[in-house]
Amino acid sequence: MSDIVSLSAADLGAAIKAGEVSAEEAANAYLDRIEAVDGEINAFLHVRRETALEQARAVDARRAAGEEQGPLAGVPVAHKDVFVTKDMPTTAASKILEGWQPPYDATVTARLREAGLVILGKTNMDEFAMGSSTENSAYQVTRNPWDTDRIPGGSSGGSSAAVAAFEAPLATGTDTGGSIRQPAAVCGLVGAKPTYGGSSRYGMIAFASSLDTPGPFARNVLDAALLQEAFSGHDPRDSTSIDAPVPPIVEAARRGDIDGLRVGVVKELDSDGFQAGVRQRFHESLELLESLGVKIVEVSCPSFDAALSAYYLIAPSECSSNLARFDAMRYGLRVGDDGTRSAEEVMSLTRAQGFGPEVKRRIMLGTYALSSGYYDAYYGSAQQVRTLIKRDFDAAFESVDVLVSPTTPTTAFPIGERAEDPMAMYLADLCTIPSNLAGNAALSVPCGLAPEDGLPVGLQIMAPPLADDRTYRVAAAVERALADRDGALIARSPYAVNA
Repeated sequence: MSDIVSLSAADLGAAIKAGEVSAEEAANAYLDRIEAVDGEINAFLHVRRETALEQARAVDARRAAGEEQGPLAGVPVAHKDVFVTKDMPTTAASKILEGWQPPYDATVTARLREAGLVILGKTNMDEFAMGSSTENSAYQVTRNPWDTDRIPGGSSGGSSAAVAAFEAPLATGTDTGGSIRQPAAVCGLVGAKPTYGGSSRYGMIAFASSLDTPGPFARNVLDAALLQEAFSGHDPRDSTSIDAPVPPIVEAARRGDIDGLRVGVVKELDSDGFQAGVRQRFHESLELLESLGVKIVEVSCPSFDAALSAYYLIAPSECSSNLARFDAMRYGLRVGDDGTRSAEEVMSLTRAQGFGPEVKRRIMLGTYALSSGYYDAYYGSAQQVRTLIKRDFDAAFESVDVLVSPTTPTTAFPIGERAEDPMAMYLADLCTIPSNLAGNAALSVPCGLAPEDGLPVGLQIMAPPLADDRTYRVAAAVERALADRDGALIARSPYAVNA
């Protein structure tokens, strides 16, 4: 098992294609790994062994028949429980959808299957993707494999923990305000937010429709690029999907050439208030990039200071609208329907019992921001700030090719530390939110361990819309340089499996 589980996704895919390993053997190895360690990590909400093995056997049958298959055919993947799947439950980690079995696949799910990836199961998350720690799940708290007393990030913490604990070589996530990049950073992984509209939202349970973006988790840059390429591209069923080719991200990840690139350091995202070890590793990364031939330029994006405030008006406003569909009338939980109560009473009882505290908090914030007399003062003003943030990005990209910052202000914090302090929790997304508001591409790559706690630090790389390949070029160069110097960072994880 350890030989298979230690392989990168690219190497495992190549071994399956060459007939050195069967897809069924790979699936069994990862299913056994989940059985062995997930009781400690709590990364998965649903695992169906036989369903996964059926998918794997189908890949092996196609290979035996001589069919040409993609580079990830037969490679297992963990799937965030916000993407609907017709062969297993989709709950968005909420009691209001407990046990719900969708009748169709999300576009991301369907494309994973078309590419031959084997879906191991559905991963835990903050309820309806609302949170930065995966403590807001209605079912369980996921733990960081680097330190099981700490959070794995959120809202895609189940996916990040699964990959970091070697329970899956790849995982899907969604990024609304940093929910891929932030958990990737604190778990020592690569996590990417594609350009908004570059990956389909069809069949992805909506949180904030103008922000939500599906993206990949992986233990290295090439694997992340391969997964992103597999599920990206235009989808006519998503009205916000971009009708354009997928950027050449796999080629960029393989090449990693950055000599002569202009890299902007965002002054507003390099604060004295950040954890000392995070800033130290970030500035060492800048020195490393400079040694690789890039030109470092300081850039000011003054509107970024208002990004957090704007986000926490826009995202709750959209969530209050999107979550209105969970009304106890069509599917999911229904409470109090005993024949004596009105539809309104049943709806109220169901939503009170079915939604968790953070979801209720955001629904109330959003409903207030959209209410008569407050719309222009709150939601309208936040959208104006969003425009200013996009203009700051546009101005910066006139003088530089990419922007960089720390991914998170701190390393992973202890479970429970911020549970009663929503504002402190929201600050975890301080560096990631601007890219969601602007819709551009962004990626987090590990850049070392913080000296004070030995936990992973992420370097965030941001590029213009549809220039996702630039983020992969820089990330690949950083990854290779650090691996040549220190070895692969993930190999130092307590849960690392090495052949």
